[in-house]
Amino acid sequence: MKPLSLGKIPINLLKSTVLELTGAPSDKIATPPLAGLDFAAVRVDGRYMIVSSDPVTGVVEEIGRYAVNVSANDVATSGGRPQFAESVILLPRGADATLVKKIASQMDDEAKKLQISIVGGHTEVTPGLSHPVVMVTAFGFVDQYVSSKDAREGDTIMLTKTAGLEGTAVLTGDKRFLDGISVVEEAVTAFRTGGVHAMHDCTEGGVLGAAFEMSLASGIGFELEERRVPVASETRELCRRLPADPLKLIGSGALLLSVEPGKEEKVQKTLAPICRATAVGKFTKSGRILVRRGGGRERLRAAPEDELWRVLGLPSWSSQRL
Repeated sequence: MKPLSLGKIPINLLKSTVLELTGAPSDKIATPPLAGLDFAAVRVDGRYMIVSSDPVTGVVEEIGRYAVNVSANDVATSGGRPQFAESVILLPRGADATLVKKIASQMDDEAKKLQISIVGGHTEVTPGLSHPVVMVTAFGFVDQYVSSKDAREGDTIMLTKTAGLEGTAVLTGDKRFLDGISVVEEAVTAFRTGGVHAMHDCTEGGVLGAAFEMSLASGIGFELEERRVPVASETRELCRRLPADPLKLIGSGALLLSVEPGKEEKVQKTLAPICRATAVGKFTKSGRILVRRGGGRERLRAAPEDELWRVLGLPSWSSQRL
């Protein structure tokens, strides 16, 4: 049997295994596991608990910062703030107390910035690891929410900030990009406009991966225009040299929004004090199309493989450069 590639497993395999084997049923589950969703929602005393877990596996430096933010971002795509978190820190042989304190301090700093309370978890030295792996489960409680399965045909696709933020931070070590990795404020603020039907953090697979997963979860199509997607000059130059596609580069810190037609300007103006928001396409009845700058139309039949994993597998890169 062919070994799996680095990164997320193929969606068809996910559907036939992980998403089919989910333990005991419960009538308290409001949003069950589904390919393309950022979180689950569980009914608790008339409210909803929004919960999401994520590992950080591809970075070494600032791993604690990444870990808190990626899970907090997923919860925030509901429109609500993450309030609590648990962590699992797995350390390689040879790790010492200095490394433990470094990771824990990074997590503490980020959690304080986001007003998240870390309420527990597990930390151990694990055989077989070459570098630390950190997993965070973030959760919070809301009265109402949206999810990535709520995008509607005809909605405008809007993107906050720029494509490939996280990948640029990882591959260049430029902390300016890491400083913009949270989407909590923009997600909560966008939700309050009342014009946003769905949101998805641009994690693995970048902007294109987020659009694919939103369309998959919602059962509709999309048309994304490459020329409209904002890309920072540093990201564009990095991708030119590699080469890599910035639209497929992991992009935590950028948020994809499904916006009701006619509400685009309101969303832009409301988000302006926090970040830019750009219309980059639309959700359609069917088909997943990327319109390239030259006018060519690419049909996506599978979720894109993230460029970060491909680049890290090249002989010219090593874990020391992370």
